[in-house]
Amino acid sequence: MTMQPWFPDAKFGIFIHWGIYAVDGVQESWSFFEGDVPHDQYMAQLDGFTAARYNPREWAELFARAGARYAVLTSRHHDGVSLWDTALGDLDVVRHTPAGRDLVGPYTEALRKQGLKVGLYYSHSDWNHPDYASTRYEGRPVEQENNPYAEVPEEQEDLTAWARYLDYRDGQVRELATRFRPDLLWFDGEWERTEEQWRIRELAALIRSELPACVLNARMLSEGDYATPEQGVPIEAPEGPWELCLTLNDSWGYRHHDHHYKSTGQLIRYFTETIGAGGNLLLSVGPKADGTLPAEQVERLEGMGAWIARHSDAVYGTVAGLPPGHHYGPSTLSADGRTLYLTVFDIPRGPVGVRGLRTPVRRVSVLGTGAELGHTVLGGLHEVPGVLWIDPPEAADLDEHATVLAVELDGELDLYRGAGRL
Repeated sequence: MTMQPWFPDAKFGIFIHWGIYAVDGVQESWSFFEGDVPHDQYMAQLDGFTAARYNPREWAELFARAGARYAVLTSRHHDGVSLWDTALGDLDVVRHTPAGRDLVGPYTEALRKQGLKVGLYYSHSDWNHPDYASTRYEGRPVEQENNPYAEVPEEQEDLTAWARYLDYRDGQVRELATRFRPDLLWFDGEWERTEEQWRIRELAALIRSELPACVLNARMLSEGDYATPEQGVPIEAPEGPWELCLTLNDSWGYRHHDHHYKSTGQLIRYFTETIGAGGNLLLSVGPKADGTLPAEQVERLEGMGAWIARHSDAVYGTVAGLPPGHHYGPSTLSADGRTLYLTVFDIPRGPVGVRGLRTPVRRVSVLGTGAELGHTVLGGLHEVPGVLWIDPPEAADLDEHATVLAVELDGELDLYRGAGRL
């Protein structure tokens, strides 16, 4: 499948980890799987999941102000609790929580009213399903302690139960596809089985029969459209489209004790480094059980949005910038290849250098203020270009978090990548 152009152009998305785990502020699903919380205690959170102040319109407006172009909601995590009124299985927030209603439909409607693309997260795994054999909590069979079920010898598998489970999974995915028609499906939980055991190709065919343009992430294995590294910008970017999944603090979902937040400046650094290497940033928020977002998260999203709005030319409609070694910081390149956007994190003590630039420079300015900067080229010999030196911006033109210099070229970008004249 050809990647949908909206995805690499989006640059910024919001990951929403919301489920019953927000009631006690425990780790989503893993807390009972790994024995940190007894299973009964984890499931008792169903009684406290109210969504009483859930306002998806406010979410969507905030995400749009933050500069995001899409969002991804955890429609069903590994704990098997669905956020919509599923006809498959009995474990959803409509039947078993005070929320008592579908939460996915209003989210999709609100996003589309803001012009945002709709993403839904869904886990292949369901550690509460009676036909899923890898759950560790007391009272359920444990096939293998370290890597349950994935390594069970084929002759020991209950293939009838597994077929029932796959029918359930496929049926729920079909519900999501037909009822909510997402632009993106973000799968997870694939590590416990092989691609063949998961029937990945058949599942992809099912999805694309309903949604031919739906983007799928790499946890659909060979059928995935883009890579999904987590929690740190890759030193070497993956080939093709990719997305960095990042938490605002140390947690994906809401955990009341976790105040270890990244600053707005740090988040902007992650963002510029990610888009400078050709990726998107998918930044996770964790709503409380009532549906409200913590103030610290709102503040950081607003800060991100203010920075992106001032520097939108360097964000949207760009591609990966200079390879490492040309500029000490991330950069992006306009789609026509004629404008470089250089990110400068620190206050320059002297001229900003760019190496290996063959294309002549017409003009350099500070994005957001328009201040023009002097520039000159020094050195160079034969085919080896000299270094472009850009005068440092005045203090009034420096951004609080990251300053961007727009380098307008007299033609398309042409870089020297050789070893120099030996």
